[in-house]
Amino acid sequence: MAYQPVTSQPGYPSPQQGYPPPQQGYPPPQLGYPPPQQGYPPPQQGYPPPQQGYPPPQQGYPPPQQGYSASPQGQATWMPVPSAPPGCPPGLEYMTQIDQLLVKQQVELLEAFTGFETNNKYKIMNSQGQKVYFAAEDNDCCSRQCCGNIRSFEMKIMDNSQNEVIHLSRPLRCMHCMWVCCLQELEVQSPPGTTVGWVKQTWHPFLPKFVVQSAAGETVLTIEGPCLNCSFCGDVEFDVMSADETSKVGKISKQWSGLAREMFTDADNFGIQFPMDLDVKVKACLLGAVFLIDFMFFEQVGNQEQQNTVW
Repeated sequence: MAYQPVTSQPGYPSPQQGYPPPQQGYPPPQLGYPPPQQGYPPPQQGYPPPQQGYPPPQQGYPPPQQGYSASPQGQATWMPVPSAPPGCPPGLEYMTQIDQLLVKQQVELLEAFTGFETNNKYKIMNSQGQKVYFAAEDNDCCSRQCCGNIRSFEMKIMDNSQNEVIHLSRPLRCMHCMWVCCLQELEVQSPPGTTVGWVKQTWHPFLPKFVVQSAAGETVLTIEGPCLNCSFCGDVEFDVMSADETSKVGKISKQWSGLAREMFTDADNFGIQFPMDLDVKVKACLLGAVFLIDFMFFEQVGNQEQQNTVW
């Protein structure tokens, strides 16, 4: 049977004449990918140049403050230890760089409020406020309470390592200007056990006078104070003279420290001036003279200060 093409029935649309013509191929391909970027951005020209080493170190420590240091404890710093010259007793090398000393007695609250005499303690500083030594009296209670300012004492002077570098010894003697046997003296040892000099009172009817002697007993300096040793509202100066008393080479000053401190305590301040090139052993003797003068004229017994009562 022959194939008969399908014809539309009446009432129906005629069939499409075959399939739609095929599309003329696929759409033309895109003309490749977009042109690539012209390479990556140029790399940085190397890393930034390295720092030229570490920042330069500070040139040493900052200079010391004038006076007391601002440490958290509010205490003064210690003086750096200088090199010791040949023949210098250990601990006296500090004296080679010093021409002034300040001796400050510490206030003892028990003594201030009750009058009960305690062992004296002192800070010894240079002109910049740096501590050089610390001095402490070594005495028994009976001597302090009964003998007052004429008491004997042993004084230990220590450096910042708590090593005793100077030892002072004062024997017990009454004080009366008319009795030669009652003249005061002080032995200075450095190191302890080795005598380097003496401070001895000499007789004078009106003036407090002393001589500073070497270990051999040779007079090297003299000390002369005023007739009235009153420190009210002013300093009291003791001149340090040459051995023949023709020239003044320094002085020891009892410094006025204020009305309240002077009236209610016996905590005294002293200053010492001497030549820079003076023998360190003689400087140690002048330091010892400060303590002898303090005990003789400015030490309180109870509430009475012994100032010009011995003259």
